[in-house]
Amino acid sequence: MSLSILGARVIDPATGLDQVTDLHISEGKLVAMGAAPAGFSPNQTLEANGLIAAPGLVDLSVALREPGYSRKGTIASETRAAAAGGVTSLCCPPRTKPVLDTSAVAELILDRAREAGHAKVFPIGALSKGLDGEQLAELVALRDAGCVAFGNGLTSFQNTRTLCRALEYAATFDLTVIFHSQDRDLAQGGLAHEGPTASFLGLPGIPETAETVALARDLLLVEQSGVRAHFSQLTTARGVELIAQAQARGLPVTADVALYQLILTDEALIDFSSLYHVQPPLRTRADRDALREGVRSGVIQAISSHHQPHERDAKLAPFGATEPGISSVELLLPLALTLVEDGLLDLPTLLARLSSGPAAALRLPVGQLSVGGPADLVLFTQNVTTVAGERWLSKGENCPFLGHSLPGAVRYTLVDGHIAHTD
Repeated sequence: MSLSILGARVIDPATGLDQVTDLHISEGKLVAMGAAPAGFSPNQTLEANGLIAAPGLVDLSVALREPGYSRKGTIASETRAAAAGGVTSLCCPPRTKPVLDTSAVAELILDRAREAGHAKVFPIGALSKGLDGEQLAELVALRDAGCVAFGNGLTSFQNTRTLCRALEYAATFDLTVIFHSQDRDLAQGGLAHEGPTASFLGLPGIPETAETVALARDLLLVEQSGVRAHFSQLTTARGVELIAQAQARGLPVTADVALYQLILTDEALIDFSSLYHVQPPLRTRADRDALREGVRSGVIQAISSHHQPHERDAKLAPFGATEPGISSVELLLPLALTLVEDGLLDLPTLLARLSSGPAAALRLPVGQLSVGGPADLVLFTQNVTTVAGERWLSKGENCPFLGHSLPGAVRYTLVDGHIAHTD
């Protein structure tokens, strides 16, 4: 299969490329930019005048729900939704059933992802057995089975000594550990950010310190152990400060933020809509502004969807009894373009935070356009209004952005040179 994409504005943040040119693809590889190679005869040609071509997006947190939670989503449905959002590579967290703490589960996920063919899947292995925070999982075996990093989600280790030993072990094998820093005791029972909105609604709060206390501890343990660390789902201004200070000291730490945290604040909860029930919670305007500045400056180098699809019933109970999470990977690129429309980021910087930045954070071999490299691309329009959710592919409809007008749309997503999504 060979393909030529003609006349697109090609932006590759990893190399600084930004020009109108042609792309030529053969056998899953990008074989040339500009003029076609001698004797090249494409099977298919895409006229891409007016479209922007960029590396396929890399999403560091997409819950595929399989195995174990197929009522919420499957590997086939959620990778198809990811491709519709411009995502060609994604990491899936270990909270499956059974937990992703054995090679067998990792291999199952990878096999089904290859069968689906909609996106490349990079599993995140459990740091502890069963995610219970007591015994270390078989990290090396999981790495050999295809896991690219290890984490325990929002589930804390039972004691700090055990966590420290886990980090030291991971550092010995140059493994990356993903932290979701939230103090279990300070957050316990909380449903919303501790502040005026939660007080007005009568919802139990989760204070800023639930993140910052755990984050400060985790950074000290990273410094002691020397482990490569990625901090996921930052929500607070103080959290951004702590990461910036750690990076300034030379610690090997990176960070990401959920896209919805750059758009929403805790004020969205005012009508008790469970669509805004997320963990960690939506924070204040000041926190949102600090997260945006962290993305702009590069302290936060990755924007992720933190996609968590749910069946309809999971969001129908009273607010406190609903399951947290937003189904959002399907809108990752169109929704992120609102940050450009609002003047918060320029387009190349946004694409860097969605492709080369997350790829570098977890050392993934994706996220850029290079001759001889995999032909993972997204072609999209900008400044053309579309309505979110007119075609919805995820099994989870728990998305507060459905029906919103967004400033762009994904037209084609290519994975290894084949068209995984077209609009």
